[in-house]
Amino acid sequence: MARTQGSHSGTTRPRVRAAALRLFAQHGYAAVSMRKIAAEVGLQAGALYNYTPDKQSLLFDLMQSHMQELLAAWAAAPRRDAPLDALEAFTRFHIRFHSRRPDEVFVSYMELRNLEADNFAVIEDLRRDYEGQLEAIIRRGIETGGFAAADPKVTAMAVIAMLTGVSTWFRQDGRLSLDDVEALYWEMVRKVVAA
Repeated sequence: MARTQGSHSGTTRPRVRAAALRLFAQHGYAAVSMRKIAAEVGLQAGALYNYTPDKQSLLFDLMQSHMQELLAAWAAAPRRDAPLDALEAFTRFHIRFHSRRPDEVFVSYMELRNLEADNFAVIEDLRRDYEGQLEAIIRRGIETGGFAAADPKVTAMAVIAMLTGVSTWFRQDGRLSLDDVEALYWEMVRKVVAA
């Protein structure tokens, strides 16, 4: 199958991914056809398969890339030893990272149900890795007597759910700056684990 004239793998593949992400976030995975993605990019429907084997692979690639970027960014973030400082760093990191990626966040949470079993297992492992890092911070805080939480895993999941919600409503031109939002959310998270 020939490429559409003027298309190049180095520029077209990122455009295909960006179009799929935008369409999945706006309409949902099930409602978006490969034909619709191709039209969004300006390709003939058949030419899309030069860039991805199928729609499932495209969804999986978007979710896996998001999680790998998240884990790499967190691994590169400065570390703090004291549990309270580490929790604050995680809180601020999570908000800042996700606030710039609302479509990725939406697709990563809302489209999990559309992943095939093998793909779901890979994404679930990546998510557990990230969630486990917050759980470890909370567990250390409990062990050192600085935090009071009955169940570190449930507490970690509740904190992540609260922080991830910022990406659904935060706007750069809104009433609060991102720094303001981080400070407000940090205060709430601190109270969740307060001893």
